[in-house]
Amino acid sequence: MLAQVTHILGLTSIRRVRTLPVSGRVLVASRQKVNASDVIAEAQIPAQHVLVDVRRALRLGSVEQAQRVIVRNEGERIFAGDVIAETGGLFPRMVRAPADGQVVMIAGGRVIIEVQSQPIQIFAGVPGYVVEVIQERGAVIEGQGALIQGAWGNDRVAEGMMINLLNSPDEELTRQKMDVSLRGAVVVGGMCSDPEVLRMGEELPLRGLILSSMSASLAAVARSVSYPVMLTEGFGRIPMNEAAYTLISTNDKRDVALSTPFRPQAGERPELIIPLPAVGEPAADFAYFKPDQKVRILGAPYPSHVGVLVRLLPGLTTLPNGVRAQAAEVRLSKDTLVVVPLANLEVIQSV
Repeated sequence: MLAQVTHILGLTSIRRVRTLPVSGRVLVASRQKVNASDVIAEAQIPAQHVLVDVRRALRLGSVEQAQRVIVRNEGERIFAGDVIAETGGLFPRMVRAPADGQVVMIAGGRVIIEVQSQPIQIFAGVPGYVVEVIQERGAVIEGQGALIQGAWGNDRVAEGMMINLLNSPDEELTRQKMDVSLRGAVVVGGMCSDPEVLRMGEELPLRGLILSSMSASLAAVARSVSYPVMLTEGFGRIPMNEAAYTLISTNDKRDVALSTPFRPQAGERPELIIPLPAVGEPAADFAYFKPDQKVRILGAPYPSHVGVLVRLLPGLTTLPNGVRAQAAEVRLSKDTLVVVPLANLEVIQSV
């Protein structure tokens, strides 16, 4: 069975395809040098129209009633959450705008909103060179360096000098460690459970933040900040894996690129790239499971735990929940051997 591979490599060739979801304008040329934060292609998503049926939403008996409760006018600019229609009485009912836009028509108890077109920009994500231009869509970028792939990111891109605050993989990033000396840096900070740490990063400001893990409740805050945030392990209180910790520690104070998309279905994941002048071999994104591989568990009851695959179990194994699936024995520690379905494992490739 094929497994997804997480790369933690001291030197590799990194090749990434960056494309727009719609036709647009490509801003780079073949063999051009790019930084990770450079925009390589851009496009406009055409305006869309949203129909809001006030009569149906408020369960009114006639079109005339619906027309009377609409509180907006044609041509009016509105924002998501604004009231479009409202009944009177002690307990009024309301219909709100689903998105930012402009009211273009009111008729028959219905409101048509034109949602503004949205610009799309595609970033290189990798410091390197354009090796292929994809007409009206984007480009293929190739670079060389150390690579650490993460488990979650907030979809931002930035570059800067990496400052490692960790003395051990299980340290926690607290407010007391956040000071002006970190301004403009990509900070490595371990575990985090305080939302104020992320907000302080915005105020300094940081260029990026790499955490081993954080509380799931901080995800919304992480998505709201303007700088990239990457988790190497995932949500919870999980120390950084030894391979990533060692690679980061030996590259402290180097310039890095941090790209944090998180779209597993599209094969996009957050990455820390440390550019190096040497040339490395490309690494495969998938591998077959086999004994002695380092693996990470993706599901309960051992989420994000790293261990060694001992053996693949023959046939189908009946799991505690009654499901029969392909599985393997994984050693988490000297005294802990667990059975995990292969669907809940990924291979960690490190050197």
